Amino acid sequence: MQATFTSFYFLCFYACILLIYYLIPKKTQWFFLLSVSIAYYLLTGNGLLIAYPIAACLAAYAGIRVMAGTEDEGKRRLALFGVAAALIGILAALKYVNFAVNTVNGIAAMFGGEEEALHGIRLLAPLGVSFYTFSVLGYVIDVYNKIAPPQKNFFRLALYGMYFPVILSGPILRYREDGEQFFEPHPFDYRQVTFGLQRMVWGFFKVLVISERMNIVVNTVYDNYASYAGLPVWIATVCYAFQLYTNFSGSMDIVLGMSQTFGLKMPENFQTPFLSKNISEYWRKWHISLGVWMKEYVFYPLLRTGAFTKLGKRLRGRFGKKRGKQLTTFAGMFVLWLTVGIWHGGDWKFVIGSGLLHWFYIVSGELLLPFFEKFMAKFHIDPKSRWVDGFRILRTFFLVNIGFVFFRAESLQAAVHMLKAAVSFRGTGILTGSVAFNLGLDWIEAVIAVVSLLILLAVSLMQQKGPVRERIEKKKLPVRFALWYALLFYTILLGYYGPEYSAAEFIYQGF
Repeated sequence: MQATFTSFYFLCFYACILLIYYLIPKKTQWFFLLSVSIAYYLLTGNGLLIAYPIAACLAAYAGIRVMAGTEDEGKRRLALFGVAAALIGILAALKYVNFAVNTVNGIAAMFGGEEEALHGIRLLAPLGVSFYTFSVLGYVIDVYNKIAPPQKNFFRLALYGMYFPVILSGPILRYREDGEQFFEPHPFDYRQVTFGLQRMVWGFFKVLVISERMNIVVNTVYDNYASYAGLPVWIATVCYAFQLYTNFSGSMDIVLGMSQTFGLKMPENFQTPFLSKNISEYWRKWHISLGVWMKEYVFYPLLRTGAFTKLGKRLRGRFGKKRGKQLTTFAGMFVLWLTVGIWHGGDWKFVIGSGLLHWFYIVSGELLLPFFEKFMAKFHIDPKSRWVDGFRILRTFFLVNIGFVFFRAESLQAAVHMLKAAVSFRGTGILTGSVAFNLGLDWIEAVIAVVSLLILLAVSLMQQKGPVRERIEKKKLPVRFALWYALLFYTILLGYYGPEYSAAEFIYQGF
């Protein structure tokens, strides 16, 4: 069975699960979900890889039992460090060994080394290793801080760590908010099930109709980047922004909708990020659960360490209280964004494109803010006007797309090449012809893509005013049925399923 949510076999698998879930006794529902999650792992690839999430849950359970059984701070701290070392060590071995090796070899080459100093290794990583690792590690930290209850039942902890929709693509869970609901009885609720199915349809629309078509344009340019310059590079990059967004957020819609049909409420992970007015707002709306996790377990603890406390005192003494505090925060943010970049993948293109570049954006914005405020006041520009908001949205989207060039390019060197080519006028001749014809889509596919993006934009603007599904629910029955069935058949008929009807792999699946 394919791991992706859009495969026919997965949908059959899910339909059987949903039926059985509401037929069995309510007190056994959680154990059934655990059994299904294990079966999913065994059926979607190398079954031996299930040892990794089980090992993570076992390490977390052992640490939690130690922390729950003693008030000795030394033992509790030792248990926390032991679990953290085990979980992060496994994650690093699976995802970042080659990154470290390549970095060492690159440094050696800079100093005249002709042969590789180290040789990499290749280990098979399980599905969603970063997602379940962060969910479980965050829970252990919360138990240590006594803000989450220690779970006494290993199998219940295993369900929290291995719940199959989430383990594939997130979101990153927090036990104190999301954990206990797994073990509560969930009677059949028609409204919850229908709302969940509706959200799943919206997710399939994003993934199959939009993301798959954007993928064609992106691959045409990025897989042959040396042949393109100017406008085609920008078109492909914007298409990639929408490919990634609709793929990732669409999969989130499927995960959250599927969970809602089980009576489970998962945390939101996206809130129309491309309508953000600055980079900070963008990251409050893009991959929300990752941002929350990084702030709670990396950024805030880092600022409380002795090293940063001393740094803060030195900077305040030299630059004044306000500026010193700001510079200390910037230093902590550098570590935060470095970590975010590394989380996205073991390559410097991720460290820059998804990490340090965004740190630079935010720091630059904070430092230049007084200048822009004086500029707008001098020319009597209303900072709350619609055209200023529109400019800020376009500016933020442009800056984010520069990061996406690094994220999608095959290497750091390729990304730099593409950014240089993007400012070339060599590719402007495409304006005289059909963009779709030159970049992989015929005119029919291009029209479908544009219409679908306009539907996405319309819904995104509606979401700014509140939940859309609740407003649709207030419509008369024929109107509701017409809207949802139109979306369903639009997706079925116009969904792009790829060669031989094999749906594309989810972009974030390996994370």
